[in-house]
Amino acid sequence: MSRPIRVLIVDDEPLARGHLRQLLGDDADVTVIGEAGNGRDAVAAIREHAPDLVLLDIQMPELDGFGVVREIGVEQMPPVIFVTAYDEFALQAFEVYAMAYLLKPVDRGRFAEALHRVKSHIRRGAPADDLATRLAALLEAASVRETQLERLAIKVDGRILFVRTDDIDWVEAVDNHVRLHVGTRHHLVRGTLTALERRLPASKFLRTHRSMIVNVQRIAEIQPWFGGDYVIILADGTRHTTGRSYRQKVHEFVQRSL
Repeated sequence: MSRPIRVLIVDDEPLARGHLRQLLGDDADVTVIGEAGNGRDAVAAIREHAPDLVLLDIQMPELDGFGVVREIGVEQMPPVIFVTAYDEFALQAFEVYAMAYLLKPVDRGRFAEALHRVKSHIRRGAPADDLATRLAALLEAASVRETQLERLAIKVDGRILFVRTDDIDWVEAVDNHVRLHVGTRHHLVRGTLTALERRLPASKFLRTHRSMIVNVQRIAEIQPWFGGDYVIILADGTRHTTGRSYRQKVHEFVQRSL
């Protein structure tokens, strides 16, 4: 009898990991070798344990699911079942390029179907380059989408909220979280400003400080300041001074706007 398929569960929500572990417990052909609660730990676990299959959440702070695949490399990445709360674009991309994906909240029947598909792929020893080709195409589609992103899916108090990027006024770093300012509403989301910056369309958002990103459509005024810095005044009256590392980016934005 062949050995069980060794599975790694990756999700930043403990309840979600527990649910996936419970669903896997119904299948005698698999064994869970570990869990990871963030992308960095996932990369380390994949490299250390070389699982046969990874259940991989897409939206995680600091390093998301796509970042995990990029860091491991498509040639070395084990077969993956993606777990996602993404919008219709992501579902279309997964339908085309992913071997299997699950939409949150994960349905037991859909889970069994996806797991059966991937187990068959693993058992028959399908060529690794087929998986690598699929993953490379998926990462390319994700990169294109990141430059055209129209809304963000964010986790807030166990819920998934969809926020239009055009509605975001500015974003600030708060310890190990970021706070999205959306009109009169604020959303505190776990993660780093740098990770969020990668997801926001560069044509619409400008990093002006190590702790701030602004929607360029909300900039009402820019005033020269001491030492080459600028004071940026937003439409809601928010004022802040640019950081030293971001002077040049702001200067280039000013020049393009003239």
